[in-house]
Amino acid sequence: MDAFSTIVRFFQEGGIFMYFILLLFAVGFAIVIERFLYLSAAKSESRKMWDNVMPLIQAGNYDQATELVSKSKATIAHMLAYGLARIKERARHRDEIETAMEEGLMEVMPRLEKRTHYLATLANIATLLGLLGTIIGLIQAFTAVASADPSQKADLLSSSISVAMNTTAFGLMAAIPLLLSHAFLITKTTELVDSFEMAAVKFLNLITKDGGAG
Repeated sequence: MDAFSTIVRFFQEGGIFMYFILLLFAVGFAIVIERFLYLSAAKSESRKMWDNVMPLIQAGNYDQATELVSKSKATIAHMLAYGLARIKERARHRDEIETAMEEGLMEVMPRLEKRTHYLATLANIATLLGLLGTIIGLIQAFTAVASADPSQKADLLSSSISVAMNTTAFGLMAAIPLLLSHAFLITKTTELVDSFEMAAVKFLNLITKDGGAG
């Protein structure tokens, strides 16, 4: 209970800016959870789709492969659908199919990167709100000290500054996890995009080997 009381007192003494920072952190945390679940699901579903469609491509069964990817909601299926569509259109050159798959990948990338960039913005705003709260708190503290009894000025000033610094501390406490989460999600997204690009290369190598494109 002592720790809980300390946290509550720390929050209450920080003033109204603490509530804004807490709101920013809550929004950022919700984005982190949603993006992590989305990217994890995209990776799992895409891996399963690739494992299912690979044998069909190796066998040259492009019609069945096309049917499979058209029914799938996996992220990689969108990219493969573009490549298979170009094959069905009798594209004879590898570059044509590669360009089509790049187009498909570019269309899904905004979904993979969606809302992630907000985390850095929220972290910066939380830090700035913390500093703003501290500055306003210091202004109020010095104003109060100016009219206080001389014998109480030192104690009043030290206690007021301590309270004013709460918002900066809380702003940093919110910003640091958000920035770390932003970096983590960016890395996770990049790894996923890289895996799609590798899958595209393998796809192109398979169809070239099988004579699907020249």
